[in-house]
Amino acid sequence: MLLAIDAGNTNVVFALLEDGVVRARWRIATDPRRTADQYGVWLHQLIALQDYPRDVVDAVIIGTVVPRALHNLQVLATKYFGVEPLVAGVPPADWGIELDVAEPRSVGADRVVDAIAAHARHPGDLIVIDFGTAATFDVVDYTGAYKGGIIAPGINLSLDALVTAAAKLPRIAIQAPEDNLSVIGRTTEDQMHIGIYWGYVSMIEGLVARMKAEIGRPVKVISTGGLATLFDRHTDVFDEIEPDLTIQGLALLWKRSVGAA
Repeated sequence: MLLAIDAGNTNVVFALLEDGVVRARWRIATDPRRTADQYGVWLHQLIALQDYPRDVVDAVIIGTVVPRALHNLQVLATKYFGVEPLVAGVPPADWGIELDVAEPRSVGADRVVDAIAAHARHPGDLIVIDFGTAATFDVVDYTGAYKGGIIAPGINLSLDALVTAAAKLPRIAIQAPEDNLSVIGRTTEDQMHIGIYWGYVSMIEGLVARMKAEIGRPVKVISTGGLATLFDRHTDVFDEIEPDLTIQGLALLWKRSVGAA
């Protein structure tokens, strides 16, 4: 099986894939100080709990936006799985798509693999929205080229900033409204929920509308990330939700790299 590792700013996601199908996935908080030995003990236990043998992994690909985390993940692959990992964006795992932006090297690995997976699964022009630590809105044209996009603060980041900067505001959990859809809050907590949730929905809808107008062609909107379903309850802006888009992009990149080799 292929072990795909997506190291983000908040979490590292590990997924086992067989013929492109995700068979298991786990996540752990991102900590660049975490050693390969710590990863190895934790991951082997989880693999065993899924009734897979220790040698089930025969290939590894890593995509990361946290450079300091890369070395220990590479050591994990070589020491505990006996394979030399591919690193997304590094030969032989070159992107294989055009990065049509002013600074191609600055584009995050997660955004490129999202673009690869989205183009492979959906024809035509696309807007890919990934709800992570930051919310990213990326444009992929009908040829598969990455054309640029938008970076906005993630919803949890926005809430943390609000609570930290305002001494009297309580910490609340992000949740979609149920029966009461009013945008005039009667309590402090209600007003915070409205400001964060409906404010974010309005941002998504407004930015997508502006991007579509600028693209000027029919566009399909693909969303991914844990919060995609939360917003989908009260907006029709998403055409498809792809929970494993980044992992699928890593798997496609690995397959393409192995095939080319």
